[in-house]
Amino acid sequence: MTRRKWLLGITLLALAGAAFYTRGQWMPDKSNAQAPAPGAGGRVVAVETGKAETKKMPVRLDALGSVTPIASVALKPRVDTTITAVHFQDGANVTKGEKLFTLDCRVMDAQIQTTEGTLARDQAQLAGAERDVGRYTELVGKNATPVTNLDNAKTQTDIYKAAIKSSQGVLDNLKVQRSYCDVTAPISGRISAASMKAGNFVRQADIMPMATIIQMAPVYVSFTVPQKNLADIRQAISAETGTVLATVQGQTKRAQGQVSMIENSVDSATGMAMVRATMPNTDELLWPGTLVNAEVTLRVEDSIVVPSNAVQVSQTGTFVFVVADGKAKVQPVKVDRTVGTETVIASGLNVGETVVTDGQLLLQNGTRVNPRQPGAGGGGPPKAAGS
Repeated sequence: MTRRKWLLGITLLALAGAAFYTRGQWMPDKSNAQAPAPGAGGRVVAVETGKAETKKMPVRLDALGSVTPIASVALKPRVDTTITAVHFQDGANVTKGEKLFTLDCRVMDAQIQTTEGTLARDQAQLAGAERDVGRYTELVGKNATPVTNLDNAKTQTDIYKAAIKSSQGVLDNLKVQRSYCDVTAPISGRISAASMKAGNFVRQADIMPMATIIQMAPVYVSFTVPQKNLADIRQAISAETGTVLATVQGQTKRAQGQVSMIENSVDSATGMAMVRATMPNTDELLWPGTLVNAEVTLRVEDSIVVPSNAVQVSQTGTFVFVVADGKAKVQPVKVDRTVGTETVIASGLNVGETVVTDGQLLLQNGTRVNPRQPGAGGGGPPKAAGS
């Protein structure tokens, strides 16, 4: 019994010694328990920062549009005759009133001369009838001739007056027809190639025009917008603040104009409305039929803005890292729109707050930060001179 107690005591002492020497593996380390968790201030991350500022920012719409002419005229013959001369070069700029085609008008000239002769005969006959009226009036006053002769003379005068009006009408009509033989430009613009040259016979029933003129300055830029934006666009038109910048794909130069009209109906199938902007186009940058990117500025208003690279996106929404007391803090924000390299913040940020614009990948909530100048490089310590 004594021997068994002695062996038990030795075993307990051995176990106690083993536990003492291995205590570091199963007991918590007080120094480690007091160490800061990763990202809670244990390291300092160099970041670039910017300020939330109040600026006047435009409210814009982006749309895909096309260039459409304000005026386009298809030149067609108004008489059946032959083209005798073409007075323009294909694709040239023409001005209003410039002669473009000359048509054969010899038949009409002959008809005009014939009608002028008929008119002169009627006028001579009228003069003779009026003299007869004067003579019969004197004779009737002296009871030297019956009143019937005077009445007949007056009737003849009325007949010749009616004949003169008829001949004058025919003559005026022929002169109008004669004017159609000189085809002039009804508007200024750029003309197409002549579809018919000198020597071709043209008719009023021809479907193909002899040429087409398209007004080049000004022109329309037409684009569609959702119906929910119509109220803002109407206000912009009333206030004359609706400006449009049109960019042709592949070019850097942009044309500027003004929103001038909204079509009088909305497409019920798509819920889109057609809007047209008038562009001066004095340099002919915009060519009819060209597709353009239209940037519509509706108005300018005061807004809170930050650099666009400060805004981050997560599964829960957009946020920024705000720097306060040397630490980065995650702050959710609501983005209204982006204009160039700046983002307009609708809510979640106050003017003057400092936000991180570069270095967000190394940050989490509570990380200590060391702001640096933009473009200064990484966050490591500066190298010694000559190293």
